[in-house]
Amino acid sequence: MNPPARTAKQRKQDTLDRLENDVDAWVSTADGEGGTPYLVPLSYLWDGRTLLVATPAESPTGRNLRATGRTRLGIGATRDVVLVEGTVTAREAAELPDGVGDAFARKTGFDPRELTTRYLYFTITPRRVQAWREVEELTGRDLMRDGEWLVTD
Repeated sequence: MNPPARTAKQRKQDTLDRLENDVDAWVSTADGEGGTPYLVPLSYLWDGRTLLVATPAESPTGRNLRATGRTRLGIGATRDVVLVEGTVTAREAAELPDGVGDAFARKTGFDPRELTTRYLYFTITPRRVQAWREVEELTGRDLMRDGEWLVTD
């Protein structure tokens, strides 16, 4: 038997904890022309409002993020998942605010600034966030819509 559904407040807190403490996400993009889907695992840094990922500028993910300005991320296991839909802004490493590149490298264990391949950083601003564990949590899985948390502290 599955545990009872979490309260909305607990689910939001668990989601924020996961965003803060997890390192990797499945990042889904589509090309701007035919909508061909592309899925890749990337490490991220959460700053309390946005996620930051880095990928080669000319990779399918890098091209898709620049072309559409949108993405969807899956964080966690299929039986305890957080889905984030967001808008995307691309930045060169030199455009990052002071300390952000270092924070990204510390959190992810990966520093794209040290590579010869040109990487871009992508800031993802969540517009919709969903979280659920089992079927008991499908109802109420929306925690954020249109960039606004539905559950307040």
